[in-house]
Amino acid sequence: MEQSEFMEQSDRGSIIASLTELARLASLERVSLLAWRDLEDPEAGGSEVHAARVAELWASAGIDVNMRTSFAAGKPQVAWRDGYRVIRKAGRYMVFPRASFSEMMGWHGGRDGLVEIWNGMPFFSPVWARTPNVTWFHHVHADMWNMTLPPRIAGIGRTLESSIAPKFYRRTPIITLSDSSKSELVHELGFKDRMVHVVPPGVDPKFSAGGVKSIRPLVVAVGRLVPVKRFDLLVEVLIALKERQPDLEAVIAGEGYERDSLESQIKSAGAEGWISLIGRVSDDALISLYRSAWVLASVSAREGWGMTITEAAACGTPAVATNIAGHSDAVKDGISGLLGRTRDDLVAALDQVIIDDGLRDRLSKGALENASRLTWERTAFGTLEVLANEATKRNTARKV
Repeated sequence: MEQSEFMEQSDRGSIIASLTELARLASLERVSLLAWRDLEDPEAGGSEVHAARVAELWASAGIDVNMRTSFAAGKPQVAWRDGYRVIRKAGRYMVFPRASFSEMMGWHGGRDGLVEIWNGMPFFSPVWARTPNVTWFHHVHADMWNMTLPPRIAGIGRTLESSIAPKFYRRTPIITLSDSSKSELVHELGFKDRMVHVVPPGVDPKFSAGGVKSIRPLVVAVGRLVPVKRFDLLVEVLIALKERQPDLEAVIAGEGYERDSLESQIKSAGAEGWISLIGRVSDDALISLYRSAWVLASVSAREGWGMTITEAAACGTPAVATNIAGHSDAVKDGISGLLGRTRDDLVAALDQVIIDDGLRDRLSKGALENASRLTWERTAFGTLEVLANEATKRNTARKV
């Protein structure tokens, strides 16, 4: 089935049937996923949501899906979720050799295809995998290494990502989330353009427009409280914006090890009364937050996409975000939100969205339209299509 034909389908049953047929034609009965973290890990983020949604839909299509990942506190080593099996063995670092060796040995059953999720540290699947395999590579980490690790270890990670590991993946199809991330992979890491495929993430239907906006200007930000998200910069932006917008309120939802430093920063600025750190919230609370916000803010240094941006967009809320790879696809600048490069750019953009009712209304409509094109069914099909093409190519070569 052609991708364009699939895109016109809206019935979930038809989409599942299309996935089933695609897997059958490519002889993909059993597929393994290798992931650093699991959806139920306390530090799970967009990458884990992405993997879980695709695995769920593949399982619904009759594919036997195994996901290998690291331990998650309080969770069993082997469990079933949404039709697929999760195998959590080894710690944060040992999961790479252990999962790879387990797959090589065929423990927990064999496979017809493999998907590696390269999240900073690779599993080097092209070296040992003998079945068709593809790799998800959401974005180049680059300066993220220095944000999270000691200098010497960061240097090793950066060299591994930029110079050593890519050489082993030259013949492996790479799947990334956005055109801008693809450009980074091609121009910074040297992957061939034809080997990098763009499959955007979806938006769950539960994120939808409704409710009422906050009476006062409300800026919302959502994400893990870790250095790459740069919530410290966001706090600086909000404090500067407060001088222009005295009625401003802000809510930051999420947990992480930078919480204490952010609380201190907010307290030092005397902003406890209007900037709230509310921690991790339920899906219902998150939807209400998105719907009530005037604008979503995201000031990350690196992103493959920025799923909170399109979740908020599906709720009718535009975004102001840093102009980086990933964000520049998740946000249609001037249509579904505004992009900025500097702190002053972000302050000005947020101020503009708040004071201009017409602009905010136009961006809100653009955000809804942009998000409406993004479904997990399309993501699952687009990803399986790349794996199926690789499997078909290998099967054909084997018969010749």
